[in-house]
Amino acid sequence: MTHILQPQSRALSRRSFLVTVGGLGIAVAFGRSPGLAYGADMAPSAQGDFRPNAWVTIAADGTVSIIAPAVEMGQGITTTLPLLVAEELDADWNRVRVVQAPSDAETYGNPGFYGIQLTGGSESTRGYNALLRLTGAQTRLVLLAGAAGMLNVPVKELETEPHKVVHPPSGRSLDYGEIAVRAVLPDPMPQATEADLKPSDRWRYIGSRTIRRIDVPSKVNGTAVFGIDVQLPNMLFGAVLRAPVQDERPEIIDDAEARNVPGITHIVPLPYGVGIIGETVEATKRAKDLLKVTWSTTSRVRNYTSQRLLDEYRAVGRDLGQQGVPAHTNGDAEAAIAGAARVIEVDYMSDHVAHATMEPMNATALVTGDRVEIWAPTQGPTGTQGFAAEVVRTAPDKVKVNTTLLGGGFGRKAEADFIVDAVSLAKAVEGRPVKVIWSREDDVRHDTFRPLEAQHVKVGLDAEGNIVGWRHRIVADSIFARTLPPVFAEAGGHDDVVTEGAKFNYAVPAHQIEYLRQDKGLAIGFWFAVGVGYTRFAIECVIDEIAAARGIDPAALRLELLKDQPRARKVIETVARMAEWDRARDGRGLGLAYSDAFGSHCAQVAEVSLNRDTGEIRVHKVWCAIDPGVAIQPLHIEAMMMTGITNGTGHALFEQINVVNGEVQESNFDTYRVIRMSEAPEIEVAVVPTPGSPFGGIGQAGLPPTGPAIANAVAHLTGGVRLRHYPFTPDRVKAALEA
Repeated sequence: MTHILQPQSRALSRRSFLVTVGGLGIAVAFGRSPGLAYGADMAPSAQGDFRPNAWVTIAADGTVSIIAPAVEMGQGITTTLPLLVAEELDADWNRVRVVQAPSDAETYGNPGFYGIQLTGGSESTRGYNALLRLTGAQTRLVLLAGAAGMLNVPVKELETEPHKVVHPPSGRSLDYGEIAVRAVLPDPMPQATEADLKPSDRWRYIGSRTIRRIDVPSKVNGTAVFGIDVQLPNMLFGAVLRAPVQDERPEIIDDAEARNVPGITHIVPLPYGVGIIGETVEATKRAKDLLKVTWSTTSRVRNYTSQRLLDEYRAVGRDLGQQGVPAHTNGDAEAAIAGAARVIEVDYMSDHVAHATMEPMNATALVTGDRVEIWAPTQGPTGTQGFAAEVVRTAPDKVKVNTTLLGGGFGRKAEADFIVDAVSLAKAVEGRPVKVIWSREDDVRHDTFRPLEAQHVKVGLDAEGNIVGWRHRIVADSIFARTLPPVFAEAGGHDDVVTEGAKFNYAVPAHQIEYLRQDKGLAIGFWFAVGVGYTRFAIECVIDEIAAARGIDPAALRLELLKDQPRARKVIETVARMAEWDRARDGRGLGLAYSDAFGSHCAQVAEVSLNRDTGEIRVHKVWCAIDPGVAIQPLHIEAMMMTGITNGTGHALFEQINVVNGEVQESNFDTYRVIRMSEAPEIEVAVVPTPGSPFGGIGQAGLPPTGPAIANAVAHLTGGVRLRHYPFTPDRVKAALEA
């Protein structure tokens, strides 16, 4: 059958995630105590269950169920956040059951992230910690009040020990389970304040090196449920053929051969592609390959060739007559630079990179009338509800999202395109669930890549080599203009995710940051550490260039510029000791870089060697010192630093997406090069917390210093050869050596 499609009068709009939602899910429990449950309905499940608030339920056997509001994608957050509640509640961690939050932003939205349910930006701990600690403290006050009534004693005579309330004068005690069975919720409910929180010297769990992540056992024994593992009765499978160029649509579809594939039940024309539904994954893949589609040719993305545009971006950055949107202004940087004794003016660039998550995009959806249920590895339950509701033309509160484990996210699974696929196909076969799984080729070619960007940095030095002015121009498209238009508009056209990390804590008398948006049509998105991953590349390499110009040690220069920043100085001094910074290496070079992104301070030293004939860089070891403020889980922080450093090494050396006339050239791991196990450096991490400091973000803090540390090590090894373009491919390295 051949379909001739007319242009669609209504396309799915780009909506903000600011949606008020509701809904509950079903429980799928697995793992050992403390257990883990996904999409669980937290209503009391047995007589006697005690629910003092929306976050905690206590069963008659003493099991304490705590909601985990952020999603688990390997960053350990389903341990970290419930642990904060358990700490203030004085719960026995071995009797805790962690439950993934249902889709209900009004109750479980992140106070630090527009009040929505979205896991990203290293905002989970920073956004939720105050709320969750107060929740734990309030629950403890409720238990104390209940125990006071049961023991007929004043509340002020009671204390808590792990999982029980004790009355020291009489020696009596009550297990939390006993209170759950017999106590009555007080009216009015006690309200916890900061005065009710434990002082740090009484913490049992925060800072402990004995707490293990609760998601790991199920991942080891194979019982973990990722989105790709979801199995439902009467389920069908779906695939979508997308246009080779973004924003094109199918005009003519010849599906005669595809319909003849055994097991194929439906071919579904979509505004952006062609959907295939069948009884097996294999059938949908075969049918997809047999489709013959004539695509429209009107998308402006056809003019997108990444390497040509990068040259344009660099020219825009250099043209100081082109004004950008101010991102930060402290003093008159240009005037200070104009009067400088010496000026350093350089360009740094980064190619697109893909997310390449271990688990490709997938989702399962069931449409029944105006109601939708979704099972998905999504970072954004709120956005999932909004986009699904738009497809079915229903209200977001009629969409229930069951969030599974994520096999990697890195910002990609905050998008909703894979959700729209599943809901669109499920709508075509109403009453039967449909699971859509993207192929790896689709996953790479139709990713929302990290922005292509160029940075122009101009720094003025006085006669003694001191910085008098720093001007930083960032040229790239906007992520927020597509994903959060109201936020972008309110900021006056500034995208603080694209420019994040450019504002530093080095003591510079005049500092100016400008954002020059380039709107070229390609959808770009959030990627691990997003802007910080490239802004710190430029900044930390320029700091080394300044040190070379002054003839002083790069570590000494950083300590000088951070003289009023004790936490920053501490991590730099620590990592320098770890790496034996002053010890010469035969045939190897050391490079240093520092970052204060996400509220944490991180310094790294990379040890590298270079094959001058091939241009290949080998990273042998990376030392890392990290100050997260309060170290909730030191072992976990070490692991996250290793993740960031490994990812940072790979993206600095290998990862590269090329777009030619709108078509992505890479398609799988044979063409999209990622770091291999044999190439991963040895990593040594020191966690150096600062008591009394704020809770810092950890998920992305390890990546930003890695690339510049490698580049600075190469400069040290080669007597000053500067690598200024991510990734450091062998041909680029050889070109730099020859230059």
